[in-house]
Amino acid sequence: MVMNAIRWLVFAIAALVMNFPVIATIVTALKTPADVISNASLIPRAITLDNFAAVFTVSERLNIWKYLWNSLSASLIGTILPILLCLPLAYAIARRDFGRDLLLPLVVNLRAMPLIIFAIPLYMMYQTLGLLDTRFGLGLILAVVNLPLALVLLTNAVAEIPRELDEAAGMDGARTGRILTRLTLPLIRPAIATTFVFGFITAWNEFLFGLMLTTSKAVPMTVGASFFFSAGGGGVQWGVAAAVIVVASAPPVILGLIMYRQIGRSMLAGAVKG
Repeated sequence: MVMNAIRWLVFAIAALVMNFPVIATIVTALKTPADVISNASLIPRAITLDNFAAVFTVSERLNIWKYLWNSLSASLIGTILPILLCLPLAYAIARRDFGRDLLLPLVVNLRAMPLIIFAIPLYMMYQTLGLLDTRFGLGLILAVVNLPLALVLLTNAVAEIPRELDEAAGMDGARTGRILTRLTLPLIRPAIATTFVFGFITAWNEFLFGLMLTTSKAVPMTVGASFFFSAGGGGVQWGVAAAVIVVASAPPVILGLIMYRQIGRSMLAGAVKG
């Protein structure tokens, strides 16, 4: 009984320490401007939703709904496209050893390179193709960012499926495309869900390319949120800034909470098999 209480106490302390910035941000978003300045504790004297109301109030310069839509559109493109591209490639690598020694390391090593080195050539290419300040253009570069992650996760997932299942399906007359869609795809759904969640979070949180490739029409939430820090003039309005951070963080957090069972299933699959 005592040991159980100690475990819960340690868990509570660890959770508080790790989530302290999140808690502080949420509390600040619920404080009045005067309370933010005079009260540094995590207990607000009075709870207000005025900061959130200010965030969702559309003005000529600030439109959070547009920023959210831009981020959602670009993130979905940047998440779904790598999955569609990497699924057949992962099957070819895992089952046919196609590109295992060259293509796979080359694609994976792209993620290790600093993204800033692509800034100038990418901007010039987008300017030539007319993709600047477009959701599709932003989604394309987010797809490139997510390609290594998607390829590694899906290749490992396909490799964990026994080859005997493919051979049995082949003996029954199933072609490669049918094996991939009817046999392999259902078996790696947890890995696809994990790839989607991780890719969406990465795409949603991307700031560099959002800042570099957009100006007004396709500004994502990460860039648009920074506009609220001085929206009212006279310095930073910390309550409004905290509120917009909470709003900007909500979609990936909600997605992670909804899909956490699928993620856990995918992460444990390899360990259970081993």
